[in-house]
This record gives sequence, C-alpha cells and structure tokens, in this order.
Amino acid sequence: MITHDYTEDQLVEQPAIDLFGKLGWETVSALHETFGADGTLARETSGEVVLLARLRRGLERLNPDLPNEAISAAIDHLTRDRSTMSIAAANRDVYELLKDGIKVSVSDRERGGQKTERVRVIDWENPAANDLLLVSQMTMTGPLYTCRPDLIGFVNGLPLVVMEFKKPGVPARAALDENITSYKHPLNGVPALFWFNGLIIASNGSDSRVGSITADWERMFEWKRVEREDEPRRISLDTMIRGTCAPTRLLDLVENFTLFSEHKSGLIKILGQNHQVLGVNNAIASMLKARKEGHGRGGVFWQTQGSGKSFAMIFFSQKVLRKIAGNWTFVVVTDRVELDDQIAKTFKATGAVSEHESDECHAQSGAELCELLRGNHRYVFTLIHKFQTPELLCDRRDVIVLTDEAHRTQYDTLALNMRAALPNAIFLAFTGTPLIAGEERTREVFGEYVSIYD
Repeated sequence: MITHDYTEDQLVEQPAIDLFGKLGWETVSALHETFGADGTLARETSGEVVLLARLRRGLERLNPDLPNEAISAAIDHLTRDRSTMSIAAANRDVYELLKDGIKVSVSDRERGGQKTERVRVIDWENPAANDLLLVSQMTMTGPLYTCRPDLIGFVNGLPLVVMEFKKPGVPARAALDENITSYKHPLNGVPALFWFNGLIIASNGSDSRVGSITADWERMFEWKRVEREDEPRRISLDTMIRGTCAPTRLLDLVENFTLFSEHKSGLIKILGQNHQVLGVNNAIASMLKARKEGHGRGGVFWQTQGSGKSFAMIFFSQKVLRKIAGNWTFVVVTDRVELDDQIAKTFKATGAVSEHESDECHAQSGAELCELLRGNHRYVFTLIHKFQTPELLCDRRDVIVLTDEAHRTQYDTLALNMRAALPNAIFLAFTGTPLIAGEERTREVFGEYVSIYD
C-alpha cells in the first residue's frame, strides 16, 4: 500500500518485524530503496520480484560442485516468464522446482557431450543453510500499477511469504480482499510475485489468517498452537508467525503440507491447517516409535468431521515417502464402496496417485490385495471386507495401513483379521468421532490417540 498508517505500522507491522528478527530472519526496510548492484536489495528495477543476487549466491552455496553454467541455467528456468499461465498453474510449476530441484544440461568435460545435473534451490534438511530475508514496504511494479506489500519473506531470494496488515479495529479480511487480491490481479497487480509464493498472511494484530494463493477468506484459517496440541489456544499474530514462519516450520509447511488439487472449477492450492500439521507430525513420530518397538500400533488420529481427514492422510503418506527411507506401501482401508471411491478420487485429484495407479491399485478381492502388496505399489485401496479370514497376505515391514472410521462395528473381527493378514504392518486409524466404551478393540489394533482435534 502506498500510504501507511502510523498505528498500523507501530502496533502491527513493527512487532512482526521484530519477531522475525528473533526467529533468525535478516530484516530490512525498502521504503527508501536504492537500486543497482550496491543498492538496498541489489535490484535493478522495481519490476523484479526475485532478488537475483541473493538467488545466485544461494544456489552457488547449495551446489558448490556445479559450474556457473548450471547455476545460470537453473536461474533462467526458475525465473522464466509464466505470464501466459494462471497464477495457480505458475505456482505449481515453480513449486515442483523448489521441492525437487532444477534439472539442467551442462558440458561433460570428462566424457564430452552433455550431462544432466540437478540444482538444489532450497536446503529442506537444514533451514539455517538458507538465506532468510524479511523486507518491509518493498515497491513492486506490475504491468500497469505499482503496489507495496507490507512484508515479504524471501528464501534464497525467492518471495515465499507475503503479509498484509490492517490497523486494529479494521477487519483483517480487508487486507486480503482489498490488498492481496489486487496484488494478484493480472493487470492491476504484480502476479509474478505469487508464482513463488508458499503462503499468505492477513492480520490486524488480533485476528490473523493464513492461506494459499487460491484461498478466499473462508479458506484462510487461524493458527492457534505452535508446537503441541495440548498448548492453550492463542489467537495472535505472534502465534501465527511463530507457527508458520519460524524457519523450520515454514519449510515443513511448504515442503510437506502443500498440495495442488484439480477441480472442474480450476486448480486449487491447499495448505495444511494447524491441526493437520501438528496431528500428522505426531502420527509420523508415533509410527516410527511403533516400528522401532515392533508392535505395529501407529495410533488413532481423531479429528472432527469436516476437518480435512483425507488431506491429512495424503500429507502423512507423502511426508513419509519423501522424508523416511523405505520402500513404503500405504494400504488405505474403508468400510463402504462410496468412501473407497471418494478417498481414491481425493488422492488422484492431488496427484498423490496417477489415473493409472488409481485404477490398478483397487483390490477387488483378498487374492488381488495379496498380489498388489507383492508388487511395487505406493498405494493400495481396499475395503475392510476383504479381510474375511486371518490368513497371511503379506509379511513386509514397510506397509502402513491407513483406515478410515476404524471403530465402526464391522471393524471388530475384521480388524483382527487384518492384523493377522499383515503381521508386520503398522496400523493407523483416522476417525472423525471419538472412541467410546466398547470400542477397546480399536485400541488393541491401532493403539492410543496420537492426535485429537475436536
């Protein structure tokens, strides 16, 4: 925003900047930015949304063995013009490069010809190895107009975080509807800023919301806990920033709790919510403990109806596949055909499974389930009714069973059959309702609660 209100600056923006500094970010004001190589941000013009000097230094630091030509090719590919794409499609395109690195072709000086190298863009394992810069009041020029977001968080020169504030008493929603929405406009804003975006925060100091580039206000959500589910709930900008922008948590959110889902209405970007992030990380810790202790009881994941249970399953499985070594297979178990179809469609829409995988990984019988588990499939979808007998189907140790609503009556005997059929698997139950008296069998198979969100 061009004009700046004293109270907004002093009551909201400055405390936020101070907190970022305490969390390990370098902070700088660009209100009076000078341009050129020796300028405030080393930008040549206000039309640059990427801090190219910092990006190059970051890539050189993360890829010390690669030649300059590889670094330059990676920067060209990362920052190429994507203005013919929708913001969501451009963001997905960039996201894949951030997550998995950029393949470039370079001269093979030993054998001659060309060879392919992969250039790392972000060090996901060691957040402190990245260049973290928070810039306030940075002027950006789009196709027609100039805008000035309140805060932008750059990681290795890339604008991953955009924050917009209103003064106390003005609805936080106005920061999204009046400012951020206009910044995203293809003509009136600077859409290129959002090609690289990981998350957006809108706040008036007391009401703070976070969401993805495709989220409207109803899909922007609060962040009430930082580390643990048993913390007192705190609705504050401080909790929001600590929970989403502390370097380790920001990179976890971007790397492991980001999905893109194809819908008839278009491409939607999904950011994990507070309860999903804490719950999934708890579930992974419990799964690793069960694996180490050899009992297979991964735990019960209770999150209330409508809280995004299917997405939690995807976040869980995708993070395990990416972060924990092993030839993992996830068996997704439901008790109704329509649920089976629904979950498979969600996995397919987010790209967790391909169209082909979705079709061929539905077990229609116990024998087919046995066959699928012998193969090299990441996901297998089946109904609990396929476990009519306790016969051994698979004794692999890298199978994780994710069950939906596992405490229902029909799971009683069938769940024990499932344990016998997959004796070395780890079992995790996802449910939208709490366990009640008489459902102790669920604990016998799955263990204790690993996450509670009601």
